[in-house]
Amino acid sequence: MDKVGIIGGTGYTGSELSRLLCTHPDVELAALTSRQNAGKKVSDIHTFLKGYSDIPFTEKISETKDLDMVFVATPHGVAMEEVPRLVEAGIKVIDLSGDYRLHDVKEYSKWYGHEHTDPKNLQDAVYGLPELFREKIKKADIVANPGCYATSVILACAPVMKAGVVDNDITADAKSGTSGAGMVPSPRLHHPFCGESVIPYSVGTHRHTPEIEDAIGMFSGVDADVTMIPQLIPIVRGILSSCYMKLNKEVSDEDISKIYDKQYGKEHFVHYVKEPSIRAVVGSNHAHVSSNVIGSKLVAFGVLDNLVKGASGQAVQCMNLMLGKKETSGIDNPGLGV
Repeated sequence: MDKVGIIGGTGYTGSELSRLLCTHPDVELAALTSRQNAGKKVSDIHTFLKGYSDIPFTEKISETKDLDMVFVATPHGVAMEEVPRLVEAGIKVIDLSGDYRLHDVKEYSKWYGHEHTDPKNLQDAVYGLPELFREKIKKADIVANPGCYATSVILACAPVMKAGVVDNDITADAKSGTSGAGMVPSPRLHHPFCGESVIPYSVGTHRHTPEIEDAIGMFSGVDADVTMIPQLIPIVRGILSSCYMKLNKEVSDEDISKIYDKQYGKEHFVHYVKEPSIRAVVGSNHAHVSSNVIGSKLVAFGVLDNLVKGASGQAVQCMNLMLGKKETSGIDNPGLGV
């Protein structure tokens, strides 16, 4: 049984990884780091894990030996300091921050505001969206786990871009629950401020924008031009991205559905549906994709749980591929529904 560890085990993505991995039938959750909680049992901090994991937090991952895989669930800028020594030790890595999503060091500096210190591994990292890049992920030593908004937009747009039925311009109206902002409190996330509101933020400057363009380009060969308008909505989990594109040929809804069916018809976790629903996918690694032809335009929808298919669940899906496990192992459950 493979042993896995998590650097950054107390944030939302780290705790969600812990929840998924502690019952995974094919791996052992052997290590979690937390500087503030080192020495404390995981289940004393994550009380939802009582009866599932009693391992202690450690300050550093190096205090646990013989790991086969490490997840880095930290803010950007931290992973690039951790990944080189892990790779040197022969440990496979999945980074859930943004440190390895953009292969161009100049683009990274532009969007993240500081220099990338690990350009070699940056070039070697594989973008971890299994439905588009499965075979590359299987062979990877480093996987850059996609962003949550990015996953929802890419799943919706990449197939029609590749099919050549739309122009390269995408406007994505993307709405997300408050858990996507992370665990650190802020005035924007204070319930009286956001509880009955819809709040646009990072308009035109969101860091998921360049990775959407890169991933669509890698998959379709099209240089996508993405305008993304992220918006905070008063739910905890879930993303719905409405993506607007101009058609470059006359097509019907049936024509478009055939394009999505060709791409996702045999996929376990991505489903082309008539009416996408956040509640149908929350708590699961499943995603919904839908579309409507409206005159000369196409609107495509991508819906998922930002903490599962948008983060930790997708990371486990990539881990399964990298370690030669069944791809659905440990994450094969339906959404909550209500």
